[in-house]
Amino acid sequence: MTTAANRRAYAGPALFSFGFRPFFLAACAWPAASVPLWVLAYLGVAPFAGAITRDWHVHEMLFGYLAGVMAGFLLTAVPNWTGRLPVMGAPLAALVTLWAAGRAAMLIAPESLWGAVVDSAFLVAFAGVVWREVLAGRNWRNLPVCGLVTLLALANVGIHLRPVLPGLAATSERLALGVPIVLIALIGGRVTPSFTRNWLMQQRIAALPAAASGLDQAVLGLTAFAAGAWIAAPELRLSGLALVVAGLGNLVRLARWRGEKTLSEPLVWIMHAGYAWLGLALLLLGVSALAPAAVPRSAGLHALTVGAIGVMTLAMMTRATRGHTGRSREAGPYTLAVYLLANAAAAIRVAAALAPQGQALLLGLSVVAWSAAFAGFILVYGPMLVGPRTGAAAT
Repeated sequence: MTTAANRRAYAGPALFSFGFRPFFLAACAWPAASVPLWVLAYLGVAPFAGAITRDWHVHEMLFGYLAGVMAGFLLTAVPNWTGRLPVMGAPLAALVTLWAAGRAAMLIAPESLWGAVVDSAFLVAFAGVVWREVLAGRNWRNLPVCGLVTLLALANVGIHLRPVLPGLAATSERLALGVPIVLIALIGGRVTPSFTRNWLMQQRIAALPAAASGLDQAVLGLTAFAAGAWIAAPELRLSGLALVVAGLGNLVRLARWRGEKTLSEPLVWIMHAGYAWLGLALLLLGVSALAPAAVPRSAGLHALTVGAIGVMTLAMMTRATRGHTGRSREAGPYTLAVYLLANAAAAIRVAAALAPQGQALLLGLSVVAWSAAFAGFILVYGPMLVGPRTGAAAT
């Protein structure tokens, strides 16, 4: 944990005192604004049709939103892991500027060389920062996290090579989706039972999550294998079978964490909901590989992106923001509304993939719920992110 003396050494704006502040704020503003534009383009509404492409939409959700949230989370978590000072002030502002420059470049010139260079710069720089901090802190346990950030940076470079290597770009897109699969299984698999245990003990509830065991390690390894097989050969039956087994394994793992005991505290059960979306996404992706006529690939992809990634990142951002700004770890009615809207957006988007006859209506409903969830996060948590810290230190 960062000491009070270290925090007092920083005298600049609160916004740049910790990585979660600017990155959570910017990352949530981006999907709230950009996803409605993509849906208008998808539905053929002028002038967006043709100007905003499917490739841009995918890229910005992975390398805009997801990369921004990862930066905010890891720049806050790594100091706790290593005992080193957080990146703050001018260096943090420079990283945020690199991220924003990438978003601008992808809007102005998404297929240009200079746009690719500008956009790629952020993740390369961020991966370097994470490696430096983890190695300097000798925090060997989290070297896999460094590797995942590096893979995301490489995937971004690979996607920018689409004009000359379209096959590599398709693989890179799956690689970028594989990173959050493993990251949620790894980090989400640590913090969900841990936070649940802490809350249940505070409530004096005897039924606690099962302790970490060989089952957790086996499911984590299977998830990494299934993701790797899908990235390399998504059409193989082996990939589909591995995804189905990994999905079931993660749901079994989740069932051992006593999520049913946490329904009175949204700040805790939302993590279980996000992890449940991961298990469902892996199942749907696996079934779509085995029986594409029965389940379209889009259902699994959106269970992963809108569901697992969207819900789990909102869960982590709300908890981290409250804890690190000195607020109580309790979700009020507005936070609950954000959670319900995010889950509704995911459920409706998956339904749209499974029911093409009503797709236009369902897409519209999904994007309204999605944008409202992120706009709600900004309205509720924006003042906490830009304002001074209150209360006791977060642990």
